[in-house]
Amino acid sequence: MFGFSLDHLLVLLVAGLFILGPERLPESARWLAQTVQRVRGFASGAQEQLRAELGPEFQELRKPLQDLQALREFNPRTAVTRYLLDDSTPAQPPAATATAAMTPLRAGERAPIDPDAT
Repeated sequence: MFGFSLDHLLVLLVAGLFILGPERLPESARWLAQTVQRVRGFASGAQEQLRAELGPEFQELRKPLQDLQALREFNPRTAVTRYLLDDSTPAQPPAATATAAMTPLRAGERAPIDPDAT
């Protein structure tokens, strides 16, 4: 949620133990948990109230935000890999000129030359 890893939480716990002492630490942890619950309740209540007041416009408001979130999570390397490895277009049948180029030359016939290719 806040980008804390297990190491950060452990450091905060040890710092809290030294600052508050072992007597006040459980009470402080209980207060912190209740405060976090209260803030979550306020946030969910505000979201529900906004959803009730806006009605269907709430989803229209969320759509651009979801697009921005998808853009924020965009990884160019993954997109290129997906583009190169996922072939969603069906393979084209070989062209008629490809079969004509594979026919052997007759005796005395010169090979065709493409002036644009040389």
